[in-house]
Amino acid sequence: MSHPKLVAGRSNPHFAESVAASLNIPLSKVRIKNFADGEIWVKYDENIRGEDLFIIQSTMPPSDNLFELLMLIDAAVRASAKRITAVIPYFGYARQDRKDQPRVAITSKLVANLIATAGADRVITMDLHAPQLQGFFDIPVDHLYASNTFTKYFKEKRVKQMVVASPDVGGTKMARSYAKRFNTDLIVIDKRRPAPNVAEVMNIIGDPSGKNVIMIDDLIDTAGTFTNAAFALKKAGAKAIYGACTHAVLSDDAVKKIEDSPIESLIIADTIPVRNHSQKIQVQSVAPVFAEAIKRTHEDRSISSLFE
Repeated sequence: MSHPKLVAGRSNPHFAESVAASLNIPLSKVRIKNFADGEIWVKYDENIRGEDLFIIQSTMPPSDNLFELLMLIDAAVRASAKRITAVIPYFGYARQDRKDQPRVAITSKLVANLIATAGADRVITMDLHAPQLQGFFDIPVDHLYASNTFTKYFKEKRVKQMVVASPDVGGTKMARSYAKRFNTDLIVIDKRRPAPNVAEVMNIIGDPSGKNVIMIDDLIDTAGTFTNAAFALKKAGAKAIYGACTHAVLSDDAVKKIEDSPIESLIIADTIPVRNHSQKIQVQSVAPVFAEAIKRTHEDRSISSLFE
């Protein structure tokens, strides 16, 4: 069987190289540049007619990353690729998934429409902020998880007297799955948010006293919710506090908040490039997970069995 073709946008080239290395396949050559006025231009430098093409591109801000993905898809359609899979390690705009106030856009649905309209045949992504976003797509979506990677890390660390915590009620389902894997208790932080990107801890559901806490989240943006939860857990008697998060957006002074918090270390995936380094932040690559998903997709094999 022939190999799949891999191509990378500019949002996270190191991640794409890691995926290619895991598959032992070179990235196909593509030229991407900006004109003087900022317009993007893309061109495939290899023949992709009839190929099974995988375009690796996270869509975090700026919006150029999203538009670059759309252009790479469109160019592949016009170059007669047989099948086009958008591999989106981090799906941007995932938090704008509902009309929670008047006169706002449901942007994640718009982005899903754009990707399908551009010509993608399927999407591979990881730890969507809300798993039901898969239903926004009119094309197949393969939803991967960082849980195997993070679970392996913490099991090797052999944390004693462990308990798993969710920094907010919305992340309870994800945290519960980790608690089940570790066969331990679950703690949930119930918070009230007085304004966007401002979190205020209210109640701790569960007892962290004398326990080593692993706090799990899918995404950390300004780190307000995450660090406030860590302070609350420490105040309630927790011993060491560790964090794990798939998508490290880390906007504004998020890294400083993490450094100034009681969090011993924060384990993140490499779906987004780490721009601000900290001794507390450690990266665990999920490139092998994506590589295996790409291989199985190319061979028309099950991906769900990866997580059984």
